[in-house]
Amino acid sequence: MLKQKTIKESFTLSGKGLHTGLNLTVTFNPAPTGHGYKIQRVDLPEQPVIDANADNVVETTRGTVVGKGEVKVSTIEHAMAALYAADVDNCLIQVNGPEFPILDGSAIDYYDEVMRVGVADQEAIRDVYVIKHKSEFVDEETGASITILPDENFSIITMLEFDSHYIPNQYATMGSLSEFATEIAPSRTFVFVREVEPLLSAGLIKGGDLNNAIVIYERKITQDKLDKLADALSVPHKDANVLGYLNNKPLVWDNEPARHKLLDIIGDIALIGKRIQGRIIARKPGHKINNKFARQLRKEIRQHEIQAPAYDCNETPVMDVNRIRELLPHRYPFLLVDKIIEIGSNYIVGVKNVSGNEPFFQGHFPKEPVMPGVLQVEAMAQVGGLLVLNSVEDPQNYSTYFMKIDAVKFRQKVVPGDTLVFKLELISPIRRGIATMQGYAFVGEKMVCEAQFMAQIAKNKQQ
Repeated sequence: MLKQKTIKESFTLSGKGLHTGLNLTVTFNPAPTGHGYKIQRVDLPEQPVIDANADNVVETTRGTVVGKGEVKVSTIEHAMAALYAADVDNCLIQVNGPEFPILDGSAIDYYDEVMRVGVADQEAIRDVYVIKHKSEFVDEETGASITILPDENFSIITMLEFDSHYIPNQYATMGSLSEFATEIAPSRTFVFVREVEPLLSAGLIKGGDLNNAIVIYERKITQDKLDKLADALSVPHKDANVLGYLNNKPLVWDNEPARHKLLDIIGDIALIGKRIQGRIIARKPGHKINNKFARQLRKEIRQHEIQAPAYDCNETPVMDVNRIRELLPHRYPFLLVDKIIEIGSNYIVGVKNVSGNEPFFQGHFPKEPVMPGVLQVEAMAQVGGLLVLNSVEDPQNYSTYFMKIDAVKFRQKVVPGDTLVFKLELISPIRRGIATMQGYAFVGEKMVCEAQFMAQIAKNKQQ
């Protein structure tokens, strides 16, 4: 289980805003565990803080805008993508205006600065939401869609469709976030010349130029009209008879627009608030559908806040029943753990197969057998005991004694034929032989029981 991470020290970037044209400064600061991404407007009197999550996105026109009341911050997606790809979970971002600087129109400067200062592990465990079933969001009006499927990594495939000779159809892929720095981060935002006038009329792209965006000129207009657009953006005049890309820096890749759309997806997915393990397939993506999809996934995550551990009955256990008997003093009919399938420094996952031959089913209840809740808690406690014993050098010489059990909840019946999967995590490090743990029991994907434990580890008396 990976730990949460933050940047090792603060760093600052400055530049003009793409839409406002203002000179802006943004500072990224380390943040404590559980903080997530937060944005602070230091130019305002009360210096308000906005949680950078999908539910707080208030606009998606040519960029992602988060807001709280009247306070807004726009064009955050490139920075969010850089933080997410750089493995940063917690960061306080301070900006002195209503927008992040556009820099060169990509995420590479943000990413490089994170890499320069470095990323530090924190004490808390990172919570990753594992996609176990297909989920899809479709915009019937535009034909755009985003689908997410189970995968071993976080990966993306994106496909673009435009009424343009230059990018009629493009696609880009990212197999894992390890490819972000070289394959995705340097890709720049893009715009069609035919879109420039409406954007200017809407009060946007005041800071746009040929150095921070790919400008695609694919439909001829008069020289006079093209010159007026150039003057509005304070860029050199171009020959209206020559179609193509007008930007000063040539394309890094032929499919750079598709790669930039993939970058935007990462930035918008970063606002879900949890790491995602799954494969995203996006058709005709944009900030609007990206945000709708992120909101849908946030809702799904809230409904399944605690996920069941992955269990493959074909995998060799970390501890089989023979090893468990060496560590625990329990014997039939009170040994309630069959195997341990995963164990770390602060967590453990164990399995109990519930059989109709269990002796307690004779009286609980003969006509409708139900595993007693107290025995579910006991089985969970035994798994927790194995976690504690695993922390000492000679565990066979120690036993665990539970001092307190709190916050017990039973959510569903457990019956013969069920396989109970238990997950226990240390709430805090073991100190002076005292361990506090949070435990969960699952049948399939459903949580059936949860409880908190306090246990003491004590050396056995010698015979």
